[in-house]
Amino acid sequence: MKKEREHETGAGPAPAAERGAAEGGPGREAPEERLLRLLAELSETPAPSGHEQKLARRVAAELEACADTVRTDALGNVIARRSGSGTDTPPKLMIAAHMDEIGLIVTKVEDDGFLRFAPIGGIDPRTLAAQEVTVLTEPPLPGFIGVKPPHLLPEDERDKTVPIEDMFIDTGLSPDEARRRVRPGDVAVIRRAFTRLLGTRAAGKALDNRAGVAAMLEAMNLLSGLRHAADVYAVATVQEEVGLRGAMVSAYGIVPDAAIAVDVGFGAAPGLPEDDVIKMGRGPAIALGANVHPQLHELLVETARLHGIPHQIEPMPAGSGTDAWAVQVVRSGVPTAVVSIPLRYMHSSVEVVDIEDVRNTARLLAHAAAALREEDVKGWTYDLA
Repeated sequence: MKKEREHETGAGPAPAAERGAAEGGPGREAPEERLLRLLAELSETPAPSGHEQKLARRVAAELEACADTVRTDALGNVIARRSGSGTDTPPKLMIAAHMDEIGLIVTKVEDDGFLRFAPIGGIDPRTLAAQEVTVLTEPPLPGFIGVKPPHLLPEDERDKTVPIEDMFIDTGLSPDEARRRVRPGDVAVIRRAFTRLLGTRAAGKALDNRAGVAAMLEAMNLLSGLRHAADVYAVATVQEEVGLRGAMVSAYGIVPDAAIAVDVGFGAAPGLPEDDVIKMGRGPAIALGANVHPQLHELLVETARLHGIPHQIEPMPAGSGTDAWAVQVVRSGVPTAVVSIPLRYMHSSVEVVDIEDVRNTARLLAHAAAALREEDVKGWTYDLA
């Protein structure tokens, strides 16, 4: 994430239409608690790239309550549509949030029963030693990532990061049982319980990008209380962490008139350069740069201002590294935008988000979808006059 140019507005109470969609009657679960519960379920469900089926079923079930149609495609993307109430040719808005997570793949079962592995996606070796994992066999198999004890390391290796090829998963099984239960190609994820911290913060694994998925689901829920002209497609994409593949094929099938990628950005923390981070608790970051159509950016900014949604502006000079990077160049090109939820400790098992940032991201997405009109997308071309 690049230099932040801060712009904020007061949050204020949610408008009545939002509250009507989000809140139930007496005794019903409060919106904030429901969002936390949803985020916990999404975080703890294992779904490494290429193995998103279990999470896809959970996401699809959530969308059934607030979409007209829900389907999956050949790659595994979950695609939901809410029909607009406008013209006979409503614009199509795609909201994309990737549901896959980084993980591990077993490369070898050693003669002594230990499992060697390789990364799925951008794993930082510094975060792996001594982590608890779940090998996704049937039934799932618990284990730990082991390394050589420091007492037995040569002196010149003691202060170095242990390379992945020197790590192994110890399941506690005998060699024969390990070979029977596990095969090369089986995958694993870090096991970590979702934890609510003090205030409005929470921590867990895979919040990159389950926070974005939760915001997208909540936005679709809010849209049930708002009038919108556009057909809104909510897409939980697969295989983002290994090449933006789900976003590419789903956008090719939908052919959207505009698209918003919802992902996470580098949350501010001690020792990080201010130019590379966005602030926690200050609302979503709305990107501006080569991967973003300027008029869609303006729609998002004006929507945030109109509805009192706190937000930040995030200059992004080149590629965003998000689903927007793939969607933008599908077919003859799609006007795209990037909305980022601040997140600390990215690609670790203790990622931290502020639940208010997730909630405000959902509000921004819902109101932006409601604001989009057919005449907007018809005019979204670059004027060379």
